[in-house]
Amino acid sequence: MSTTKPAAGRRGLFFSFEGTDGSGKTTQIRRLVDRLREEGCDVLETAEPGGTPIGRQIRKVLLDPANVEMDPVAELLLYFACRAQNVAQWIRPALESGRVVVTDRFTDSTLVYQGWGRGLGEEIVRQLHSIACGPLEPELTIYLDIDLETSLRRARDRNEQAESLPETRMDDQAVEFHEKVRQAYQLLAAREPHRFAVIDARPHADAVAAAVWGAVEPLLKGAGVR
Repeated sequence: MSTTKPAAGRRGLFFSFEGTDGSGKTTQIRRLVDRLREEGCDVLETAEPGGTPIGRQIRKVLLDPANVEMDPVAELLLYFACRAQNVAQWIRPALESGRVVVTDRFTDSTLVYQGWGRGLGEEIVRQLHSIACGPLEPELTIYLDIDLETSLRRARDRNEQAESLPETRMDDQAVEFHEKVRQAYQLLAAREPHRFAVIDARPHADAVAAAVWGAVEPLLKGAGVR
């Protein structure tokens, strides 16, 4: 952990990564977190679903491919139960102490997967976000955009190589579902260009990491982090 102390009274910075499975989020989050720590930032890295110990238990239920009968509303509520715990236990305290928070997915994922993909609608997702997270939103959302064919192929390859219990319930959805998700991401990014940085995830990982840093660095400077 960095020995750099956050400025007294300064709220931290909140970055989220979004994208379809197989877009390279895990690799790019690891690179960004490492770079931030090299720059002297005190970083909290988290993920959804998951994050906290309670959240990891919920994650097992959500992503277990055996749970094919899960109702979309039950799925939605479980995601927000996980998120509420993450915000209360880890994210909000970290931001209040001036740390940089980097999360693999946040409410944008729920909007596209459950709101649009499952057809539950945007309004119910935003209402639940208000209950679970209050006004909390990332300062910057990095959306790694990639074509569906490449995304699904990468996700399948990753799942075949995984040594742990499979977490493929969302990956196993029909292609039409994943098409809705990608279209919804593109719509969100177009609606909120001030918050979204859309980055082409197809080039080499080094080029993608450079683009991610180019989006993040101005916010660090603006906040006096570097």
